[in-house]
Amino acid sequence: MRKEERAAIVLSYLRKTYPDAKCALNFRNDYECLFAIALSAQTSDESVNKVTPRLFSLYPDVDSLAKADEEEVRRIISSIGLAKTKAHNLVRASGEIVSRFHSQIPVEMNELTSLPGIGHKTASVFLLERKDVPAIPVDTHVGRLSKRLGFAKEEDGVIAIQGKLERLFPREDWHFVHLALISHGRARCLSLSPRCKDCELAAVCPYFRKKSSTRDR
Repeated sequence: MRKEERAAIVLSYLRKTYPDAKCALNFRNDYECLFAIALSAQTSDESVNKVTPRLFSLYPDVDSLAKADEEEVRRIISSIGLAKTKAHNLVRASGEIVSRFHSQIPVEMNELTSLPGIGHKTASVFLLERKDVPAIPVDTHVGRLSKRLGFAKEEDGVIAIQGKLERLFPREDWHFVHLALISHGRARCLSLSPRCKDCELAAVCPYFRKKSSTRDR
């Protein structure tokens, strides 16, 4: 089966199964969105949502966060992964936004990724959620599913995977595909114990066929 045919089947399944897929992070503005996404790296969205209310209450904008004590920020977000590094990056990035961009969150990819702790995925998700810039940002779930479904190679990085996905799916569906793949990764296509028997995509999934073939030997 050609990748384009498989992509059409996957899109149909995602529409049927996750019609209301949406970003699980809580935020109210550009500032909160950008830093909530940055905090979510290697951490669940649920964990981030538990620490951001206090963080954004104490530091409601980049000006206040730029002046924050890194150790205090680390204590606030201590329950999430890489808290020390993330606290350092939040304060530094806020300082650069204040000094370089007059306290306004930049909206260009190259400007966003020039900030400490803001990688391509974080910038892509931010631009997608807040500025309606079409993209299929690649997080852990999207990357894993892309490889299992045969849309990308094991050695592909996030930018390569994103490019391959965006060539396979209609541009008007990019936002939905990004969110629905994440939903599927959380619900069925788990990292360690994928629920292949409960997944209608198993019939067209190269990962499932390979796993089944190996088990039957």
